[in-house]
Amino acid sequence: MTTLFTIDPQAVRVIRAESKAQILDALADCFASVYQLDRDHVQERIEERESLGSTGFGRGVAIPHARLEHLARPVAAFFRLEEPVDFEAADGMPVDCVFGLLSPEQAGAVHLQALAAISRLMRDDRMHQRLSSAPDADALYGVLVNVIDRDAA
Repeated sequence: MTTLFTIDPQAVRVIRAESKAQILDALADCFASVYQLDRDHVQERIEERESLGSTGFGRGVAIPHARLEHLARPVAAFFRLEEPVDFEAADGMPVDCVFGLLSPEQAGAVHLQALAAISRLMRDDRMHQRLSSAPDADALYGVLVNVIDRDAA
């Protein structure tokens, strides 16, 4: 079985941000540089989705996501924040983990399956603890890929 999305090691980062807007800006930068996408278009689509309601789903996690035309496959990025940031989450808690997802425009079911998989992953208290305690981006990537590959098998 194949994974529902691709996550490049360069798209896993530890960042400092002071606001939700800075996080979304950094996410657009990351998707543009790592996956060679149009930065402004990515930011526009992510912000468009965010305007419908916060993608901060609670427990310190946000999953900003969007669908883009001309995208061949779902791609992801993961940020651990140096300090938690208010993301207007449903539970009111600030976020410290941000899992971004972009999917092809026509990939409705695949997009929803990928969101569900990320949500399950991030609701796991042990996983959240492993991500919070990883010393750097390389270790974060190792934790994520180990779980994503295991779940795809």
